[in-house]
Amino acid sequence: EGVRNYQARNFMREMAEGDLVIFYHSNAKPPGAAGVCRISREAYPDDTQFDKKSKYHDPKSKKDDPRWSLVEVAFAEKFSEPFSLQAVKDEPALEGMLVTQKGSRLSVQPVERKHFKRVLKMAGAKTKVR
Repeated sequence: EGVRNYQARNFMREMAEGDLVIFYHSNAKPPGAAGVCRISREAYPDDTQFDKKSKYHDPKSKKDDPRWSLVEVAFAEKFSEPFSLQAVKDEPALEGMLVTQKGSRLSVQPVERKHFKRVLKMAGAKTKVR
């Protein structure tokens, strides 16, 4: 809930049930990937946009044409230790990953299949990409 960036929202709207996602802690010290989740419910309207008491309230959003969506995720696997942003930046095989690009720190962003597989391998994950 609470994603209020159009590009991030659009990425969420492209997610399908069963898709894998890397769960990333952006406010951790150091920031990094903590594990893997699976999309358990595809995008649907985020009710906080209509709640006047919510910090995510959007008075311009209409019930018949909501601006904001959310997805539901289910736990798949926790990494034995967080996979840091620095480790991503230091790995040549992960060059070009959006999270490493300056100004591209969206809360939701796509990860190329080759990058996703490499992060899982480097993190020692058991989860496999189909």
